[in-house]
Amino acid sequence: MDLPTQNTNLPTTNVEIYDSTLRDGAQAQGITYSVDDKLLIAHRLDELGVHYIEGGWPNRTNPSDLEFFRRAKSETWKQVKVTAFGSTRRAGVEAANDANLQNLLEAETEVVTIFGKTWDLHVRDVLKTDLEENLRIIESSVAYLRSQGRRVIYDAEHYFDGFLDNPDYARRTLRAAQDGGAEMVVLCDTNGGTLVSDLERIIEASREVMTVPFGIHAHNDGGVAVANSLVAVELGATQVQGVMNGFGERCGNANLCTIIAALELKMNRTAIGRENLTRLTEVSKYVTEIANIEHDHRQPYVGESAFAHKGGAHIDAMLKNPRCYEHVEPDLVGNARRFLLSQQAGSATVVQKLEKILPDVNKRDPRVVQLLEKVKKLEFEGYSFEAADASFELLALRELGLWQRPFDILAWRTINRHDGNGNVTADSEAIVKLRVNDEIRHTVAEGNGPVDALSNALRHALETDHPYLADIRLADYKVRDLASRAGTAATVRVLIESVLRESGDSWGTIGVSQNILEASWNALLDSLSYAILRHQRAQKGESGAKE
Repeated sequence: MDLPTQNTNLPTTNVEIYDSTLRDGAQAQGITYSVDDKLLIAHRLDELGVHYIEGGWPNRTNPSDLEFFRRAKSETWKQVKVTAFGSTRRAGVEAANDANLQNLLEAETEVVTIFGKTWDLHVRDVLKTDLEENLRIIESSVAYLRSQGRRVIYDAEHYFDGFLDNPDYARRTLRAAQDGGAEMVVLCDTNGGTLVSDLERIIEASREVMTVPFGIHAHNDGGVAVANSLVAVELGATQVQGVMNGFGERCGNANLCTIIAALELKMNRTAIGRENLTRLTEVSKYVTEIANIEHDHRQPYVGESAFAHKGGAHIDAMLKNPRCYEHVEPDLVGNARRFLLSQQAGSATVVQKLEKILPDVNKRDPRVVQLLEKVKKLEFEGYSFEAADASFELLALRELGLWQRPFDILAWRTINRHDGNGNVTADSEAIVKLRVNDEIRHTVAEGNGPVDALSNALRHALETDHPYLADIRLADYKVRDLASRAGTAATVRVLIESVLRESGDSWGTIGVSQNILEASWNALLDSLSYAILRHQRAQKGESGAKE
């Protein structure tokens, strides 16, 4: 039986999703993105259907963000607008001479977002200038960027705190941004402590001075960032800014996973569209995997526990009618219903993945049932296939008897060199012994560390039959400790992202072991095995799962 999902009394409107995972999300404790990480996440967000991706703050002290924008210009984007973020000009400096504004222009994005001070406390104590000068700073900064052909979104920093202290001045800052030509003003709860009732009152009192559409940017220090964002939409906000999974400084930003699902399923709004909504869980988990942190299994909509049922009375009721203990159908957001300690745990997610590579497979095939049990066992051991689709595909095809690795592993080992003082040098050596077409191949290679050496040795052993493997590079390598209290005996998970140099196509593979080198080796094996599978398909005129 279908669950009711929307309040149909609400008007049907579109809401823009402005994603700040790469900028605000990167300010979270324990999260650091490489440029490659940011590009991988950006493309997944583009495929999900968000409207804006805030790439970062391009300035001379942040070379990684400058590099991101440089590379983003040559990327192909489906629909998203990659957006540069920065501040208004400095006090006492003309807009045309301000380094921050020039850096924003050099990012060469169609859209620029700048923030300015709306709280008189910040004007006096942070900018160290007077209130009238701050209004001129806001208006002239926006006007200059507009004169250079940029679309400008204005973030009114600390708007709600500023309004509580000086409502008239806070509203005057909005007018200044509008007079400068901002196409959107975004009301920011930067300290994250505004309660819903105050936010509602302040927005109502501010709408009378707004002549352009407005958005909301909420932080979660009071635990109500999602609630504040949804209320703002009900009051007319047409853009919501936030971060996937709620990452962000201090207690985080408004969680876009929750907001998007609520807009689509509860509020009769179109954010990314129902078809894209089914990918929400997948993208949520992908972002956490690339960020190299544990996915929050209690997240609404996209967490593993969001539709998990353990109590006997609950399960009994769920089997009779899912509406008893679920507010939406899990498949609407790409998640799966789980009955803990039962044979159904996780099966929907696995079958969904399987359908992507074998759309005609019979779900009742005994081999599929066996595959499901295998996946559950591996996930119990620490595997997670969300960012390792290539490993899952190889596993599925092997379990179904549809593919096998075209070589056998006989032995491998690594050697770390030491200098005369006993220090480990950068160079390592790897020895790999394989059987390929009944031929024994014994190769030795050096590398920058044992994993790189293993990759080189394995590639050298296979390049005679598969010369295209020389075109593959390891774009990313992540290690996660899955049981830190176990010390040196802890299980580790290794995630490898491989890229074809010529086309830029990429795929993820995974390995799990108590031995970090063994986990790395297994991920490397899957990486090159998947490359061989892709090539075999290409020769037959087929396409791989990620092509």
